[in-house]
Amino acid sequence: MRRPVRPVPPTPEETEQRALLLRLMSLLLQYPDAGLTAARPVLTAAVGALPPSPAAGHLAGFTAWFAGQEPDALERHYVETFDLRRRSGLHLTYYLHGDTRRRGMALLTLAQRYRAAGWDTDGGELPDHLPVVLEFAALTGLGKGEAPLRQHRRGIELIHRALTDADSPYRHVLAALIALLPPPTEADLRAVAELAAEGPPDEDVGLDPYGAGGFAPPGSFVPPGQAPPTLVPPSAAHRQEDRR
Repeated sequence: MRRPVRPVPPTPEETEQRALLLRLMSLLLQYPDAGLTAARPVLTAAVGALPPSPAAGHLAGFTAWFAGQEPDALERHYVETFDLRRRSGLHLTYYLHGDTRRRGMALLTLAQRYRAAGWDTDGGELPDHLPVVLEFAALTGLGKGEAPLRQHRRGIELIHRALTDADSPYRHVLAALIALLPPPTEADLRAVAELAAEGPPDEDVGLDPYGAGGFAPPGSFVPPGQAPPTLVPPSAAHRQEDRR
């Protein structure tokens, strides 16, 4: 009887490149404030220096557009795409639980996961905001760090579909992320189709107990002895107030 083939663990160089890809995705999905738009040449150069891979190719497709847009146009596109459309919002637990009590518990569990890894939360986006989840994955690693991404595989696929339908260049960043995840199963594809047709579960329950205190955006996390802080986006509420 043949023994099952064990997957070959990634080399240190592969692990480092994967973390860099995730960190770049986290940055590129943040609100394009003045700090992020000023960093576009650095981000474009970092993407261009990546070893060839499907994920790197998708990110290059995004930065080609991102680098050439006016700052006001970038801000407007981001708000219209992620803050004003539920189908392409970046809060992952919404796709799994909708506006139900289960979502509140999922947010709390995710925040506890971050704290257990040594991360401090100090206001900002909710813990299921995709840039936050990507930053956690980049700093914590393939196993526990990427577990939330695997758990929310279907929501990520649905966001990608919505961005593709809207012809948003941000679809390239989601495509890069999908290229790093395990292939979807038939059950995943059926669930995504059902979500696209019917939407997530619905229940008239607020999330204030879990959102009032806020959770840290990517750059505010403090993992033990890890990387320097990244650019910090304002919350969605502040973004829309600033645009009035």
